[in-house]
Amino acid sequence: MLSDRIQLLSESLTMAITALAQQLKREGKDVLGFSAGEPDFDTPQVIKDAAIEAIEKGFTKYTAVDGIPELKEAIVEKLKRDNGLNYSTDQVIASNGAKQSLFNLFQATINPGDEVIIPAPYWVTYPELVKYSGGTPVIIETNDDTSFKITPEQLKDAITEKTKMLIITSPSNPTGAVYSKEELEAIAEVLKGTDILVASDEMYEKLVFDGTKFIASASISEDMFNRTITINGLSKSVAMTGWRFGYCAAANKDLVKAMKKLQSQSTSNINSITQMAAIKGLDGSADADIEMMRQAFETRCDEATKLFNAIDGLSVVKPKGAFYLFVNHKEVEPDSMKFAKAMLESVGVAVVPGAGFGSDGYFRFSFATDIDTIRKGIDRIKTFVENYNK
Repeated sequence: MLSDRIQLLSESLTMAITALAQQLKREGKDVLGFSAGEPDFDTPQVIKDAAIEAIEKGFTKYTAVDGIPELKEAIVEKLKRDNGLNYSTDQVIASNGAKQSLFNLFQATINPGDEVIIPAPYWVTYPELVKYSGGTPVIIETNDDTSFKITPEQLKDAITEKTKMLIITSPSNPTGAVYSKEELEAIAEVLKGTDILVASDEMYEKLVFDGTKFIASASISEDMFNRTITINGLSKSVAMTGWRFGYCAAANKDLVKAMKKLQSQSTSNINSITQMAAIKGLDGSADADIEMMRQAFETRCDEATKLFNAIDGLSVVKPKGAFYLFVNHKEVEPDSMKFAKAMLESVGVAVVPGAGFGSDGYFRFSFATDIDTIRKGIDRIKTFVENYNK
């Protein structure tokens, strides 16, 4: 009954841990969750007000597949203002979250046998969508020593005549790694003279710490601009996860047309109310709210990093962005699924095993929750680690 391609997809380890956590909660167990990939803050009021106004004015009909003109203009202006990138409105498309942007991109570009280079740890969806699109994921492993970033040498070694695309995620989910301008320039140098596309996932762009400057991949050079497809949205930086708004921008207008064609035959336009609300998330109206959230995440990051690195057997590279810690527990237990499951059942702390991100021996800890809960959770983890295998 089922197609070959649907059977290529793997079940999410994230969902397996989430299901176990929910079951334990139903049984009355006190469970602290640190697996959420969304901010604990509410959507800024200025954005909600724009949505309410759109509803009251009856803005509830179908729109253009790729977004209303005002929204696309807001995307273009944002990319110019924040990233120094000059696109026209026919080079951008709004989709149902960045996940659909990636799906559209992979379906529009990948042929059977094409290779897509994915640095690990990676966001769980990348290799699955590549496989579903007929491509072959080529994983480059990174670790604490390189702050979870690939080197030009690793990239060079991974490229073959079948390489179609490189995925760059900065800031990273799950590690919080951020590529500097110099590191992106080195990657760009390796790609020169090839036809390799770059999918640059910049969803956590606004959430950077310690004075780190975010650099868009497409801004590095004209060559990178022409080969890069920028993926972004408002889910993380503006706390709009449930609104389902993402967008992508590409120099190649034919590619954007192809993605639009696919979207026209799948979901069509994104929610009309979300489109009106998203304009306020893009045009600077919510900048004060974004900065408030960024500062809160930075405070939590500092505290959580300090507490984890004080636990014997655990270590973590302090992230430069996003709202996750990728904690190394190899000294305690190399099997991340076994470790996460035992910790959930023993002390009621839910984290995401690193195996789901392509890096066993780690777990992802989200600090998108209040500082007291973070302290309480890490204290439980400390107790668990101290008693593991005793």
